[in-house]
Parts: sequence; structure tokens; C-alpha cells
Amino acid sequence: MSQTLPLRLHHHAWITDDQEANRRFYEDVIGLPLVAVWTEREVLAGAERAYSHALYGLADGSALAFFQFADPKDQAEFRTDINSTPLRHLAFKVEAETQEAILKRVEAAGRPESNAHVLDHGFCVSLYLTDPNGLILEFAVDHPDAEKIDAERRATAHADLARWLGGDHTSNNVWR
Repeated sequence: MSQTLPLRLHHHAWITDDQEANRRFYEDVIGLPLVAVWTEREVLAGAERAYSHALYGLADGSALAFFQFADPKDQAEFRTDINSTPLRHLAFKVEAETQEAILKRVEAAGRPESNAHVLDHGFCVSLYLTDPNGLILEFAVDHPDAEKIDAERRATAHADLARWLGGDHTSNNVWR
């Protein structure tokens, strides 16, 4: 059966407590341009609320979007607290030069709270950062043989899942 897949990510939305601090991080440090700010009044959850919605663009046309409410009570109601874990993150594909430039800008900005660190996963090398909102970001550079690796994983994906669910928890990452 053939399925039509989504074309791309349109945007990923998050709450921020400080649009300007967020802009400095995403635009000045990470390098994502601020491409739109929508300031709106709308009925949400039974009440009229004023909020701003700032979008930072990615090369494929998708965006990261951040909401901030004018009323602190609305901000508290819609704020999402999460159990911070490195497994909950947003990952972006980048070239090595872009990854290096982001790391240099983070270091130059003097942001120790961003917890910048690089991990070699074998199939990719990733720079991890934490944004001002607690959101963990990954900037991944694919292995030079990424197409070959992808083809191999696609060919065995269902068998790999069945093996793992069946109790065989051995690693299949031969690139690490």
C-alpha cells in the first residue's frame, strides 16, 4: 500500500518566557533568522488572550516557533514544564562547518548554561545545546557514508525492531 508522506516539518512550537532573550539565542548565537512575528488576540481555552508568536527559519522553509503571552496568568497556564532528559530534543541536519560555527558562537557568547557538548554516534556526530527555555537542540553532521548506512537500516528496520522486541538487545550500530 502506497502512502503519501508529509512534505516536511512546517514548524515546531514552544513557549518562551522572554522573546528577546530567545531571539538573541536563536538569531545571534545559533544563526536562525527571525522570519515572522505574529501578534494576536484570540480566544483560547475559553478566554481572549494576547500573545506573540515568533518564527525562526530553517533552510527548507520550516521554522521553530515560540509563543509568549502578554498576561503572566496566561503564560503560566500554557507553559509546559517537562522532565528534562537528553532523549527529548529537536535534531537538525547541518554541515560540519555550520556545526563548528554554532559551537564557536555559543562559546563566544559565554553561555555555560547551554551545556554545549559533542557526541560521536558513529552514523553522525552531534552538537547538543540547551536553549534559554530548557529545550535541548541537536545539530547533527551525517557520516560520509550516510546513504549506505540509511539503505542498510531501511532494509532491516522491521527485523531489527522485531529482534529487539523479542529480547535481543545487542547493538546493531557498527559505525560507533
